[in-house]
Amino acid sequence: MHKSTSHHSNNKRFKTMKKLFYWVFAATLVCGEGMLTSCTNNSADNPVVTPRQRVINFEGIDNARDMGGLVMQDGRIVRFDMLVRSGKLAKATDADVAILQSQYHLSDVFDFRFDLEMTEAPDRVIDGVTYTNVPTMPKALIEAQAEMGAGSGQLSTPGTVEKLLEYAFDPTVQELAKQLYPLIVTNPQSQANYGKFLRGVLAAKGGALWHCSEGKDRCGWGSALLLAALGASRQVIVNDFDKSNESYADQMEYLSAQVRDKDGSAAAVDFIQAMVGVSTPNFEAALDLIDQTYGSMDQYLENQLGFSKEEQMQLRDKYLTAAK
Repeated sequence: MHKSTSHHSNNKRFKTMKKLFYWVFAATLVCGEGMLTSCTNNSADNPVVTPRQRVINFEGIDNARDMGGLVMQDGRIVRFDMLVRSGKLAKATDADVAILQSQYHLSDVFDFRFDLEMTEAPDRVIDGVTYTNVPTMPKALIEAQAEMGAGSGQLSTPGTVEKLLEYAFDPTVQELAKQLYPLIVTNPQSQANYGKFLRGVLAAKGGALWHCSEGKDRCGWGSALLLAALGASRQVIVNDFDKSNESYADQMEYLSAQVRDKDGSAAAVDFIQAMVGVSTPNFEAALDLIDQTYGSMDQYLENQLGFSKEEQMQLRDKYLTAAK
């Protein structure tokens, strides 16, 4: 009897989780689908990054920044014009492509999305660029997403924002949302594909760009692992991850204000901010989980991702330069 009750509870919990992750993806795609009028990027005056500016204000690519200028623990800095993290390239304009070709000499794009996302919002094809799909969402969640029919074409339907706000007030969903990052970092398929991504960046003949949908969660983890392999401190890694909240600050505040207007708790506001932006506390907790489960980030890179110390040294020689 107890076993049956436990099984029923676990089954109900899994169904709730599947519903949650449908809306997690909905939230991450809200800006791209134009559901909130505050999602526009008004800073396209200076599209080319400078040595003092990591943010790249493309016309049709969200949340993009050059990894250049970050200082590693050995004192070397990441080279500019070689490594870019961003949102999807589905709406990249001719001007955006010109920058990627002329300034970054783009040769490789790594797409962390799964098949349904890529089918409904395919990247713009750029001549001479190799596209590599490395889906980093655990397979069970991808299957749940497909079962729920969560494609970008459905995200502009009425009620999506309302449903997200409803979930913000559900303590069970609030807790389930915190499981996204641990699921990503502990899943063998995700680990294998992040390892493939790192080896791809090492082998790239020109500039490398990686992205998920909005360039924040899965892309953020890819950036974190790359920075770790380059020898970044934890604080540098956390700061870069958190910068996605600057890109989506308007959307986060728009929905957070609605939660506060309904007397929502701090946990409800945190949920909204995690869905529309990124949760830096959850990210740091997942970094702690890596240390606790695998020994250290160095061991995680080498043993779980299969990215050897020799490859890490090669990566550093390729993408780092001495501070001037």
